[in-house]
Amino acid sequence: MSRNAEVAARLEEFADLLEADDVSYKPNVYRRAAENIREHPEPIEELAADGEAAVAEIDGVGDAISSKVVEYIETGEIEELEELRAALPVDIEALTRVEGVGPKTVGTLYEALEITTLDELAAAADAGEIQEVKGFGPKTESNIRENVAFARQAQERERLGDARPLADDVLGYLRGTDAVAEADVAGSIRRWRDTIGDVDVLVASDAGERVVEAFVAWPGATDTIEAGDAKASVRAGDVRVDLRVVVPDEFGAALQYFTGSKDHNVELRNRAIARDLKMNEYGVFDVSDVPDPDDGQRVGERIAGETEASMYEALDLPWIPPELREGAGEIDAAAEGALPDLLKASSLRGDLHTHTDWSDGRSSIDEMVAAAVDRGDDYYAVTDHATGPGMVGGVGLSDDDLGEQMEAIEDVRERLDSDLVLLHGVETNIDADGGLSTDDDLLAALDVVVASPHAALGQDRETATERLVRAVEHPSVDILGHPSGRLLNEREGLEFDVERVAEAAAAAGTALEINADPARLDLPGERVRIAVDAGARIAIDTDAHAPGALDYARYGVHTARRGWCERDDVLNAWPIEELQSFLH
Repeated sequence: MSRNAEVAARLEEFADLLEADDVSYKPNVYRRAAENIREHPEPIEELAADGEAAVAEIDGVGDAISSKVVEYIETGEIEELEELRAALPVDIEALTRVEGVGPKTVGTLYEALEITTLDELAAAADAGEIQEVKGFGPKTESNIRENVAFARQAQERERLGDARPLADDVLGYLRGTDAVAEADVAGSIRRWRDTIGDVDVLVASDAGERVVEAFVAWPGATDTIEAGDAKASVRAGDVRVDLRVVVPDEFGAALQYFTGSKDHNVELRNRAIARDLKMNEYGVFDVSDVPDPDDGQRVGERIAGETEASMYEALDLPWIPPELREGAGEIDAAAEGALPDLLKASSLRGDLHTHTDWSDGRSSIDEMVAAAVDRGDDYYAVTDHATGPGMVGGVGLSDDDLGEQMEAIEDVRERLDSDLVLLHGVETNIDADGGLSTDDDLLAALDVVVASPHAALGQDRETATERLVRAVEHPSVDILGHPSGRLLNEREGLEFDVERVAEAAAAAGTALEINADPARLDLPGERVRIAVDAGARIAIDTDAHAPGALDYARYGVHTARRGWCERDDVLNAWPIEELQSFLH
């Protein structure tokens, strides 16, 4: 398993500790290196084995950082990072999850109040101590107090995009083990929830001890928590991975049971009871002739359990896709034959929100387009950031810059040896009142316009709703990008009336985005369903800033499936002719 994400996390911690110590330019250098290492297609440990020069070939990774990467791969630690930790002994990852608390704030609060943990931060805010620190005040203290709860919750869950690659790796490893008949993930990760607790892995085998022995030897495991005859738990970096081994003829029952959700399973069990059946992790049993069906687990004649589909068939239901199993009407829909024909990954035809090195992307137009061609896309849009609210450090393009980029896009089109349709667009910024940061005439001249909120994300529900309604009603806006502006485990983003915004978008011919970046997954599945029911179209976009991020599309597809999306609901599952008729 690639250790790219693990190494990137250490470099990001390095950057935060440097910033907390008020070091000027180095933090951004480390963050850029971390980002590029995380998305680099080759395993960082293989490059490190070839020496510092091989690591330094990654864009943004200089000699100093490459030496630290090699040191970490070879020894498990970075001496200079350990020194920074000793000088500032704080849980910086947890503390900076509190919105408004950055690394510099952490450093200041440690120096003034010796705050090292979330608990200490909350206690200081409750005691009124933070507002007494120079540079702070009652409002800052109040904001910290209000956001600690969100940070606590974030600390308990991992982002899907961090956990799913680990799950894929351990599944591939276990499926290649002789003792394993079948293997799959269960729990919230199989339902593709945007955050998960642990990675749950289920294996069918008659040799539980051999499977456990292989599991704890998985190269991705950094620590063994426990290991028994048929269960084991390891850590892979910061993520806990739990294994359960069952006999093969109970695998389907266990997979259904441990996938959940709780509400889904309770409703199924009640349906079973109404049919004189008992449903549990071992199968479905006919208990019509059993005096006390709750006495013991395996009672009566087992009529299902070897496959997951058989568990549903025994209850007169079709198999229900895991993404729908949230106790939100899916069982009634299944009973009525009204389950949606869910979107498939193969249905996507292109990407309508991506970035290049013209703004804050890390690759050229040519490189991003080549990656889209390699993926087999029918069309592809370059939508670099415009200047405006939320854009700092000169990231966005001015109207004049966009005019120059039009010429560059046309040059790429002329040189393109492919049937790919290259679209030119922009990600313009929605200001606090719903206005856009790009000239109207220029917006009208572009192929596709994504409008996104990047600032004023703490607005109240009514103000945020009116703001987004005004944006989707702009005649040139095609897609409302990451509508809430949330960052999973970092900030909550805008709270708004999804139905009102979706109704306005449907009337205006504007799609709502599922931003497939696993740090966002915005809109989330439950809001996607509300939007689709209101008649809005959905666009699944990667917001890619480098070629590797185009693979984020799969997270968007599963989020769409959680929102009951069918192919026709998704704008970029349409042929180019239909797409272009929808665009402004």
